[in-house]
Amino acid sequence: METGLVFNRHGGVIAWHVPEDRSAGFLPDSPTLWQILWANRVELGGFAHTHPGEGIASPSTTDVTTFAAIELALGKRLVWPILTFAETVYTEWVGPSALAYTVGYKSQAGFELPHELLAKLRDLSR
Repeated sequence: METGLVFNRHGGVIAWHVPEDRSAGFLPDSPTLWQILWANRVELGGFAHTHPGEGIASPSTTDVTTFAAIELALGKRLVWPILTFAETVYTEWVGPSALAYTVGYKSQAGFELPHELLAKLRDLSR
């Protein structure tokens, strides 16, 4: 089951996102999640989510368009870690086009979520 984590600029937990209607293929739209993002927009660092399975971690087209829409609405760029059970990648906007995101094993700024948070995300996805 896909699981999410809203985190601050320092990698601290703002909120876990584990909606009842999630599935192995998506996290549903959530007004509650948007309220959390908006209320914490000053300290917000990003949103991590899982793609359950052992495969390669990478953003879907839906992920990238969602990242761009959220960043536009908040007026700031975020870090978007994506985890499978095998790896973690960090997705970030590099421009110049609206959907120009890069994927790497570390963020552009060297940011990494603490290993214990990555482990908990994976555990909540099993």
